[in-house]
Amino acid sequence: MVLKVIQEYGEKIEKYLKLNTFVLAEKYLESKTNIPSESKRPKKDLGYKLSLCQALAISRREGTPFTMLKEDMWCFYPVIGLGIEEAPQFFLKGNNRFPESARTLEAGAKWAKMLPHFELGKYVGMTFSPLSKTTFKPDLIMFYCNPTQLSQILRAVIWIDGNDIYSRLPGDAGCIYAIVPAMKNNQFQVTVPCMGDRMRGLAQDDELIFSFPLNKLENFIEGLEALEKKNSGLLVKYQQTPEYRLKESYIKIGNLMGMDLDK
Repeated sequence: MVLKVIQEYGEKIEKYLKLNTFVLAEKYLESKTNIPSESKRPKKDLGYKLSLCQALAISRREGTPFTMLKEDMWCFYPVIGLGIEEAPQFFLKGNNRFPESARTLEAGAKWAKMLPHFELGKYVGMTFSPLSKTTFKPDLIMFYCNPTQLSQILRAVIWIDGNDIYSRLPGDAGCIYAIVPAMKNNQFQVTVPCMGDRMRGLAQDDELIFSFPLNKLENFIEGLEALEKKNSGLLVKYQQTPEYRLKESYIKIGNLMGMDLDK
């Protein structure tokens, strides 16, 4: 897939789903030599570190390209999740959650040990920018959407092959759950932004995260376009009409079950 087409697909997602912020392209770096020249480094270029959710927020809202290495990170979750460093035993024993957000130390440890992560040492960091302006071929596509937009997203996914999406939903580390399962399992992923993302990354109360690997982009676009061509795009017309007009397939299926839908 050539870069120009990838950029055009980014514009189409934003258009078809009527998104409020940019779709992001993300690439996971195996070497510091692969950093795009236009990308901002928080520590080097801004003079301070950022949490990943903060940098993602700036990028999706303002269009700023960022690269985050270990020295740029203000939150440890991406450092563990991206496999940059091994999780310390203090974390794995549950001390991050207990006693504030886990009943017992054992409960905290169970959650910590299930945190998804990449192979240790494979990546040194990640770079990201709006998909419609990206200068690199991404590994992952990520964007924020509201529940209505997600409904349309799910319809487009079903259009592809009839499969629903099954996602593991976290109570924390939303940035990592949006990245690692999607990449490792080659799947579409729905993620709830964590409280850190909402407090510091400015994720809104009605926002969710949708992400998927690059190899699913073309089919996803085809699904969105198919819905548009069938006049089934994202335009919700609210109504409470009794016995509203049904599609022919609904009538036929209902009648086959004895529902009497011929009105």
